[in-house]
Amino acid sequence: MKYSKFEAKEYARENMRGIWAAALNPFAEDGSLNETGLRSNIRHWIDDLEIQGLFIAGKQGEFFSMSLEERKRNMTLAVDECGDKAGTIMSISDQNVNTVLELGRHAQDCGADYVVVHAPVLSFCSDRDEVLFNYYKYLCDRLDIGIAMWSHPDSGYLMEPETCARIAELPNIMAIKYSVPREMYKRLSHMIGDKIHVSTSAEGDWLDNIKELDWKLYLCSSPPYQLQTKNDMRMHEYTQLAFQRKFAEARKVRDSLNPVREAIKSTKPGGKPTAHGKYWQELLGQVGGAVRHPMLELTEAEKATVRHAFERCGLKL
Repeated sequence: MKYSKFEAKEYARENMRGIWAAALNPFAEDGSLNETGLRSNIRHWIDDLEIQGLFIAGKQGEFFSMSLEERKRNMTLAVDECGDKAGTIMSISDQNVNTVLELGRHAQDCGADYVVVHAPVLSFCSDRDEVLFNYYKYLCDRLDIGIAMWSHPDSGYLMEPETCARIAELPNIMAIKYSVPREMYKRLSHMIGDKIHVSTSAEGDWLDNIKELDWKLYLCSSPPYQLQTKNDMRMHEYTQLAFQRKFAEARKVRDSLNPVREAIKSTKPGGKPTAHGKYWQELLGQVGGAVRHPMLELTEAEKATVRHAFERCGLKL
């Protein structure tokens, strides 16, 4: 590892910056992981789009459909392909804490930079503060790698800012992916300052969060490689302008992507987000591939609708 447990916060403050994207995993028709396709996507994301870090084996990557060995292989492959050109944060989320620890130790051993752990489903539990603190403390006590919290409605609840701030005191907690209403993540940001990175996957709020909350990290979803091409890097452009405090210019560039955002939003079937994302990748020349159960594939009619919107959204290929 590149740092000790007690250096995790400082290391992440200095090295975990800019745009980090959550990788969709390309699966072949037989259900296997298309390793060549994933490597090709990673090279494009890093070399052409200048994405600074990748979120691997998360919900975007359909980790819930993968075996333990497949998840480990996914991590190892990503670390190998990223090399020293981009950072990696590995989702080690699972309801079984022993699985979380096994994946966390593998992430440490294979050279990952950080891990992220989704807040667990807590059946019948309404007073969660002590439960969640002890859950993350249990992991921090047993892993040396930097750990990011992850709160999302998928858990059945949202972690309160006060709970997150308490957990942020643990030595190797260095970030949170906080998929909550803006007022909640604003409150947490004001509570903890720069102790840990606070981020959310809402790309539309990224510019305002740089300006108003002094955020340094976009962590992370698929927009960085769905809104951009090698010849059209407007998300990267407006991010750099915002970091230079040129907010009027940044806003103009950001808003120019509205037709692309609308094309994605208006054609995404509510029950098929992953298949839609992969098909959009294919239209961009990336490797998309199949989804795994329980996710559903797009119909040919749905693909035609997506393709029609894509061709008119204004992205330069």
